[in-house]
Amino acid sequence: MNSHLTAYLRANPRLRAAAGAAVTILFPRRCPVCDEPVRPWNALVCAACVQKLTYIQAPWCLKCGKHIGDGGKEYCDDCAAHPHLFDRGRALFSYRSVSASIARFKYRGRREYAACYAACMQERLGDFIRSCHAQALVPVPLHKSRKQKRGYNQAQVLAEALSSLTGIPVCDNLIERVEKTAPMKDLSAAERQNNLKKAFKICRNDVKLGIIIIIDDIYTTGSTIDAMSRELKKAGVERIYFITLAVGRGI
Repeated sequence: MNSHLTAYLRANPRLRAAAGAAVTILFPRRCPVCDEPVRPWNALVCAACVQKLTYIQAPWCLKCGKHIGDGGKEYCDDCAAHPHLFDRGRALFSYRSVSASIARFKYRGRREYAACYAACMQERLGDFIRSCHAQALVPVPLHKSRKQKRGYNQAQVLAEALSSLTGIPVCDNLIERVEKTAPMKDLSAAERQNNLKKAFKICRNDVKLGIIIIIDDIYTTGSTIDAMSRELKKAGVERIYFITLAVGRGI
């Protein structure tokens, strides 16, 4: 699309909406649950699939947002045993219910899922997001070689979709991943911490953000969020929250 046509569409909301509808008809959006063309065609998730999404229910850990079965507890076993550097976080889905969806989002180019994920975040976690008073959404960065191979950073795609709904800007040039770490899914909690030592580095000299929300796809033990928080707090960020699509089993 040339620059003149792009400018024209931006200046004409009705025409832009019609163009978007035409693109959706020609290249139908995939449902993040079943991966089939979404029905009805203009929805974010199939009507028949909505009930298959399993959200994290209260009571949840006041630190990381994991569901805790005992209503008398304030923190999950992970957070009670291992202090974290971040302030607080929340997750949207139970990992088991969306593991296949997240895998397609990360590895099979289903970036379109982000629109649905962000809408669910806005609906379910909107009060939490507003209570943070964040100045920026900071996606967990990928190492440059991994991003080049994959073609995109799923956390950044998700952050941009959430930003469009909340108005909170995305800051993707604040921190970078300088170590190509091993995949985290098969590591223990201790191995995760060792894996992430010196993995992140602040890449700006003028960090002026006091409150941020880190965006990622999965929270398990909190090692990644903690490793980022360590560097961010050294740089002067005072309060660090996070939101993830799903929460795993932890240690």
